[in-house]
Amino acid sequence: MTFTEWFLFFSAIQVIHFLGTWKLYIKAGRKAWEAAIPIYNGIVLMKIINRPKWWVVLLFVPVVNLLMFPVIWIETIRSFGFGAKKHSFLVIATLGLYIFYINYATDTNYREDRSLSPQSELGEWVSSIAFAIIAATLVHTYFMQPFTIPTSSLEKTLLVGDYLFVSKFHYGARIPMTPISAPMVHDSLPYTGNKSYLKKPQLPYMRLPGFQKIKRNDIVCFNWPADSLKTMWGDNSGKFTYKPVDKKTNYVKRCVGIAGDTLAIKEGYVYIDGKKNDLPDRAKLQFYYTYTSKEPITNINYPDFLRNHNERTLVYKISTEYWNDQRVQKAFEESANLTAISSDSLYTEVAGGVEQSLAQRLKMQQVDYKININLTEEEADQLRKYPLTVSVKKIIHAVDNKIFPHIKSNHWSQDNFGPIYIPEAGKTIELTAKNIPYYEQIIKNYENNSLEIIGENIFINGKNTSSYTFKQDYYWMMGDNRHNSLDARYFGFTPFDHVLGKPVMVFFSWDPNAPNIFAKLKTIRWERLLTTVGGSGKLVSYLKPFLLLVSLYWVFRLYRKKKKKK
Repeated sequence: MTFTEWFLFFSAIQVIHFLGTWKLYIKAGRKAWEAAIPIYNGIVLMKIINRPKWWVVLLFVPVVNLLMFPVIWIETIRSFGFGAKKHSFLVIATLGLYIFYINYATDTNYREDRSLSPQSELGEWVSSIAFAIIAATLVHTYFMQPFTIPTSSLEKTLLVGDYLFVSKFHYGARIPMTPISAPMVHDSLPYTGNKSYLKKPQLPYMRLPGFQKIKRNDIVCFNWPADSLKTMWGDNSGKFTYKPVDKKTNYVKRCVGIAGDTLAIKEGYVYIDGKKNDLPDRAKLQFYYTYTSKEPITNINYPDFLRNHNERTLVYKISTEYWNDQRVQKAFEESANLTAISSDSLYTEVAGGVEQSLAQRLKMQQVDYKININLTEEEADQLRKYPLTVSVKKIIHAVDNKIFPHIKSNHWSQDNFGPIYIPEAGKTIELTAKNIPYYEQIIKNYENNSLEIIGENIFINGKNTSSYTFKQDYYWMMGDNRHNSLDARYFGFTPFDHVLGKPVMVFFSWDPNAPNIFAKLKTIRWERLLTTVGGSGKLVSYLKPFLLLVSLYWVFRLYRKKKKKK
């Protein structure tokens, strides 16, 4: 919906409110016209129902207001003597329209001195839970959101099983664009897997002011730009119906390129404007290396310092004759998780190696004295010193047509990519048939223009044009685990309106792959609890100071309680 459409919608709500309450305003000793003035009518209503005026602010906060409206409806009818449970049920079931019946069809009186306390223990519980949900939703949506790390793309810096607090206010809290949604959940309802929101109506993109901009090498939480609903929730129509921006899958990556940068990747390393990008000291780049041993690799002679490495894959050999078969080449191209390094080595994005059935179908044989291992440079150097080591060679990927922007003639890969310009708001570029694939998604999907390419001519919103001015900033998000990260190299630019927030603290961490809850409890990483995500140097846990403060507060509460009794 546009701002004009939302203004009309807001005006309609005000008319409905006036028609449904003006007689009640009069009965409460107010004037009928006071029910018609936007915002002021809310302030007057708060006085009528004996509730604080600041509640009016919550009625204009998306998502939170969905929880506040039922509270206001119930408080309104109770102020006029309709306090029974059946009346509360009816006003909620009719979305507040039951107030029309009370306004026109009853001769009720205003109860100025009614008790504001719940009339039963159940009512007290419901009231407490309702306001706890409202407060939690406000914090979750506009200040701080918990987030879990599901993949190893930032391994060493953030681990699988880390639970983060993501700050919404660093970059400015984004106003929810999907206002009708379940509170404190993302795109799906717990346990059921059903959608947690209605796709319509949609609010225009708005963001509260932040106190800092995204800096190069910041770790950023954002909505995955490429997320679609093609096969979700029973939609088998084959049509690409994209999720609303704020309901796309949450991702966390490192922003290695900011708006205005020209970025290139050489042998896995990022270069900005021709200069190698220097990462923070806590960031540990990882690549897959092929380790060749003097003896067949077994559990007995496998290096001890690598035994806890989960990301390792077997190496398979493919005969040159079979490898040259175009059908085999096509099988690899169509596979989502297989990458052939050469005719004698296979690399997979999924830790654990190739399924044996696939290996047999492609006539592959395991090489006993080789293995691909995901390592930092320090670990690779340590492995080179191992007595049984013949060689440790960093894997450099061949050309991959899945790489953004999917132009075969680029001959780009995971490890060798670019240069590419990262768009900046307000900057104008020349458009040609050659460079339009780089910015097609921006023009069409992120900045909502119609785009048509006819031969060498480019039509934007029906006009033949040779240039384009970007409306917002874009960023290049990548994982430190360079060979095991689905990132900007595949989905391209991340618009600023997709940015969710900045991870600031790890509040809990364990191994989510442990078989049961008891095993998981044993894997709690105590040294990571209450550690900061940013900063430099060794991680410092603030768990002990936090527990000390909690203990002191608890002792203080006990002291005050005893003092009051005396």
